[in-house]
Amino acid sequence: MPKEIVLDGESLTVEHVVAVARHSATVSIRQEALGRVAEARKVVETAAASDRAVYGINTGFGKLASVKIGSEQLHALQRNLILSHASGLGDPLPLDVVRAMMVIKANSLLMPASGARPLVAEALVAMLNNRIHPVVPEQGSVGASGDLAPLAHIALALMGEGEVEVAGSRLTTHDSPPAARGSLADRVPAAEALAQAGITPVVYEAKEGLSLINGTQAQTAMLSLAVHDARVLWRTTHGAAAMTLEALKGTPDAFDARLHNARPHAGQVKSASLMRKLLEGSEIRESHRTGDPRVQDAYSVRCTPQIMGAVSDTIEYAASVADVELNAATDNPLVFDGDLVSGGNFHGQPVAMALDYLTIALTSLAGMAERRIERLVNPDLSQGLPAFLSPNPGLESGFMMVQIVAASLVGECRALSTPASVQSVPTDANQEDIVPMSMAAAFKTRRVYENAVRIVACELMCAAQGLEHHRPLRSAPAVEELLATVRQHVEPLTHDRPLTADIERLTTLVKGEALI
Repeated sequence: MPKEIVLDGESLTVEHVVAVARHSATVSIRQEALGRVAEARKVVETAAASDRAVYGINTGFGKLASVKIGSEQLHALQRNLILSHASGLGDPLPLDVVRAMMVIKANSLLMPASGARPLVAEALVAMLNNRIHPVVPEQGSVGASGDLAPLAHIALALMGEGEVEVAGSRLTTHDSPPAARGSLADRVPAAEALAQAGITPVVYEAKEGLSLINGTQAQTAMLSLAVHDARVLWRTTHGAAAMTLEALKGTPDAFDARLHNARPHAGQVKSASLMRKLLEGSEIRESHRTGDPRVQDAYSVRCTPQIMGAVSDTIEYAASVADVELNAATDNPLVFDGDLVSGGNFHGQPVAMALDYLTIALTSLAGMAERRIERLVNPDLSQGLPAFLSPNPGLESGFMMVQIVAASLVGECRALSTPASVQSVPTDANQEDIVPMSMAAAFKTRRVYENAVRIVACELMCAAQGLEHHRPLRSAPAVEELLATVRQHVEPLTHDRPLTADIERLTTLVKGEALI
């Protein structure tokens, strides 16, 4: 993970966002980018000094765009925009999301099309490097004119108002428990934090308040983090699937390269290759190569490449959307060749649809993992494993409840897979008459991801128990390595015990990329 990120408006990546959001990478700005921004700013200043009405510079906003604002009120116009729009509700966004929003917004402002002064992006970067984090309520964005409410809370802090958290009081990884998210006691006035860091509050000039809050940076922050997390979970889930296949004495024949090259979806080919590598060299496989009456495994085992391949293709589609948004000018109006052009680049439909699609993919992953758990614990399906993997079935229930818990999470995932991007509710006196509900889509993706991680953790725990039932036979070396890591954190089940802590430990390991 990179330790320093250089912004230029053109080359920000998902990996860069994760490095800043979760690993405290420092941020700097390429000087050439600042020069381009300064040139574009002259176009905005010329428009502000003219008598011509130009949206966002000397007019009202949204439905009030027809109201012309006098030159002596342009500072008040931008200030009032931030004050009125900083009206979000609910719990504060996690700090990884806030930091991701800040770095993406700074990068967006470095595109000459935005037209803000260079010092606005520089002030955002200074806040990041001093770990000054605006308190941003999670609710209030429909994603239409961008993420107005969440971004307004960042803009509010940048001008020295509102509240912030300083020095990483909540800067934790996304798998931190809720208690690590901070409380009201962690908060300080933004003016105080900026003064201590030597950062001058920004007094917004023409267009700058609008440039800060117009844009898709909140939803893109959540998409970028979700893409990273989904990629990690995708690889970890293959390890769980390989462990389950071994515990069930399944066959790797369905992962033959020839079969998948005959239907060469990129994700499918990649998934099959990974399964072959994971299962290579298994003693368990050799023990039932002959004399096994089964011809094929169940779909949840045999069709891993077809299903997980489609999940991968979906993740990479979402990644492609994130890659565009991370280096896109999404405010309005935009500066091109000396002109100011109004349009709708702030509309979040591409991001909302990618998030909805990603949610569906993660639900598919979760549902497949739960079905494998069922096969491990169900004595009618588990090929000789004890009922519910219990050392003493009947007297003890073993992992019975683990499958039930996993089933409950799958049910929630499926309920959350209804797309948000089609749930438009018109806003702004019907000026914004079709909106994408991007943040609603983002919250659903994040919740489904959390559920999916826990389901895979449940599978890892059950599969480990099943594998050890076949001792002294050993599974494939790669699977044995994964099993050893699991056993460093979760003991075998020798008698009934509460399993919540075990599942949560494995969940943390999956999120921390320890079980890839």
